[in-house]
Amino acid sequence: MMKNHKKKKQESFFSKVVNFILTILIACAIGSQVCTAANNNLRIAQVSDAHFSSFEENTSYKFLKRSGDLLDDVIFQINTSGPYDFVMFTGDLINYPKISELEKFTTHANKLMYPWYAIDGNHDISIDGPLTKRKFLEILANNNENMTQKNIYYAFTPKKGFRVICLDSIIDYKLTANGEISNEEFLWLKEELENHPKDTIVVCTHVPIIEPYSSSNHKLLNEYEVRKLLKTHKYPLVVLQGHYHGVKIKQDENMLVISCPSLVTYPNAFRVININSNKNRTLVDVYLKETNLKDIQSRSKLRLMGSEKLYGDENDRNATFKLGRKN
Repeated sequence: MMKNHKKKKQESFFSKVVNFILTILIACAIGSQVCTAANNNLRIAQVSDAHFSSFEENTSYKFLKRSGDLLDDVIFQINTSGPYDFVMFTGDLINYPKISELEKFTTHANKLMYPWYAIDGNHDISIDGPLTKRKFLEILANNNENMTQKNIYYAFTPKKGFRVICLDSIIDYKLTANGEISNEEFLWLKEELENHPKDTIVVCTHVPIIEPYSSSNHKLLNEYEVRKLLKTHKYPLVVLQGHYHGVKIKQDENMLVISCPSLVTYPNAFRVININSNKNRTLVDVYLKETNLKDIQSRSKLRLMGSEKLYGDENDRNATFKLGRKN
């Protein structure tokens, strides 16, 4: 009896060891798959047209008085719904181009748990005041270790297989809401595309590459030339844009153009973009994340005529898109 009991005890111990080893092997296999998937995956939070203001009253359609609360709510949502590879602010960080306002904006943005980047909008740059493009970049560099680029247009590689290109689309030599890409920047963009022919490209711009709806006094003046250049890229290309405060998504072959709404205008929302890229196809999941501050959202909606236009259709809010490679 003693021998059988000892034998069973040994078998039980052996079984536990085997089960433990199998569990470790399965966990490693699953972990490896998760890591592999994560390496092929880029998750971005896009925040546009925050129009942060610490002193202005509400306008006929912009809820400026609570802009700080709206920004903090978005930051809270991002921090509690991660992980993200990075957060991108696509212009009009502030409503009035004052150095002190941009510095205050960065104190909010620095509450983010994830790396954040920004590009300039027409409200961020003063035409004849101290907040020039150079000063805009200097303030961001002083307050954000990720923003130490020499030029206001720049590019970076968040992970292998992805290239993020951040454009300066703002005209600073006259007062206008139109935009343009300068000749110097155009040649730089061409070189970026040529140097990353097999990467999935993410282009970030304030003034749209493709308008979500027509507005002759807000459009990119050389949009046709820029779009033609981007279409030379044979691999998937995703454009994140703002400026129009509207919710819209347009696909043109291997290019997906995502328009982001404003935080201070209905629907007071931001975007989450998930790009999963492999050799054969790229899937892009796009989500609209509305503010939790429903009282502000309701009052923002009352300030607008035609709020449905800014809210878009369901496919403009939450949808999955398949991007292929051009032959």
